[in-house]
Amino acid sequence: MSVRDHLKNGPLGFGSAPLGNMFRDIPEDEASATVDAAWQAGTRFFDTAPFYGAGLSEMRLGRELARYERDDYVLSTKVGRIILDIPDTSTSQHVDEEDIFANGRPNAWVYDYSRDGTLKSIADSMSRLGVDRLDFVWVHDIAEDFHGDSWLAAFEAARTGAFRALSELRDEGVIEAWGLGVNRAEPIELALGLSEPKPDASLLAGRYTLLDHEHALQRVMPAAQESGVDIVVGGPYSSGILAGGDHFDYQRAPADIVARVAKIRDLTAKFDIPIKAAALQFSLAHPAVAAAIPGASRPERIMEDHTALATHVPDDFWHALRANNLVSPLAPLPVDAHA
Repeated sequence: MSVRDHLKNGPLGFGSAPLGNMFRDIPEDEASATVDAAWQAGTRFFDTAPFYGAGLSEMRLGRELARYERDDYVLSTKVGRIILDIPDTSTSQHVDEEDIFANGRPNAWVYDYSRDGTLKSIADSMSRLGVDRLDFVWVHDIAEDFHGDSWLAAFEAARTGAFRALSELRDEGVIEAWGLGVNRAEPIELALGLSEPKPDASLLAGRYTLLDHEHALQRVMPAAQESGVDIVVGGPYSSGILAGGDHFDYQRAPADIVARVAKIRDLTAKFDIPIKAAALQFSLAHPAVAAAIPGASRPERIMEDHTALATHVPDDFWHALRANNLVSPLAPLPVDAHA
């Protein structure tokens, strides 16, 4: 199943982690206006997760999308964490280590990659979103710490639980497709090597960007192409550092990353293009990539994203990136499509 065949209006989607009060407390009217701006700009692919603000993102997104016909948009969410109904984080097996959702709902949550946990997570998500079906479901954050064990333990739990449950739901027509939704390349690489159950697509966050793409480029993308598995790029702006923010990989950007971004900015200034255009178009240039889902928490950021996608970036800019060793020489660039 090809993700790109199900997209309603091009490859630019909306990543709704910010709607869960990621990094800051976002007023309700601002969150509402941001989703509305995305819809008015033509966005029809929306991605969310229970983890984003302990269900807050799903609730906010569902309220806004309720104004539209369900068939008019594509919706994805994630499984792997169960949000508990009690606002007591002391009951959770884990806490949000980076505290990026400190302003989200206070509900506890637990990891659960089992079959029953997967089915419960989907039911809970549909309730929060106010929908009767989902298009894509991603198995979330398999590479994260899992009860203090290696991430391989989480992968095995997901393989025997969530993967099989989602494959059955897909075969029954309950969902269109499933895959992994992770911010490390290794779990996708491992999943692509499975004979069964095998993902239809996967969401790779922050690992195919201008600042971080070597592993995915060498290992994941070729395997995805060979298997006919679409990749959705999450976080094309590397947690915001490529869009004027100061976070990289969900933390304050280190000095070497800040210096690298400064060099990229110098080139974008020279060629008079937005840095967002360079970042977004780079992520979408690989033929394995079906879509990119930048996050936004302010309405004006939405138009910036659509402008970035439509901006003409001169071929000389892409050549300059390579010449200055700011991207891998093996990375497909937009210029390659018509060279």
